[in-house]
Amino acid sequence: MKEIAAEKLPFAPFDQIGKGWMLVSAGSPEKCSTMTASWGGLGVMWGKNVAAIVIRPQRHTLTFLEKADHWTLSFFDEKHRPALNYCGSHSGGENEKIAAAGLTLVPGTKVPVFQQAKLTLVCRKLYRQPMDPHGLVDSSLDTRWYPNKDYHILFVGEIEKALQP
Repeated sequence: MKEIAAEKLPFAPFDQIGKGWMLVSAGSPEKCSTMTASWGGLGVMWGKNVAAIVIRPQRHTLTFLEKADHWTLSFFDEKHRPALNYCGSHSGGENEKIAAAGLTLVPGTKVPVFQQAKLTLVCRKLYRQPMDPHGLVDSSLDTRWYPNKDYHILFVGEIEKALQP
């Protein structure tokens, strides 16, 4: 993997996150969890390049995110859509889901990095906050996205590295 400047990211975030999806991963290559996500954002906050992700409280990956100082966002070519579908529809213990999806972690890294990823963002946790339903100014969002009242937890992280094969 080679490092590139975050300012030179080679994709449109609206397409890649919303349509192409990403894997949110935390832990170490030896013991980690990953999940597919299609919500999140990239931008600038507190004078830093940041990524924002939201995780529902019942997701197994949340346990790893809570403990970790860092997490990764991994982006893949369309040919890896079956792996993303699998990771989004199966809950798994540490690393079993990754192997079952046909993905391979890069050894010797401190955070989960996938060999098949076309881009990995390594993020350092800066902020964590449960979403407050009272903050939903448009009440239709609550009705549509939170019928079970399982409000996301928001994480914002500084993008420390952007890695490509």
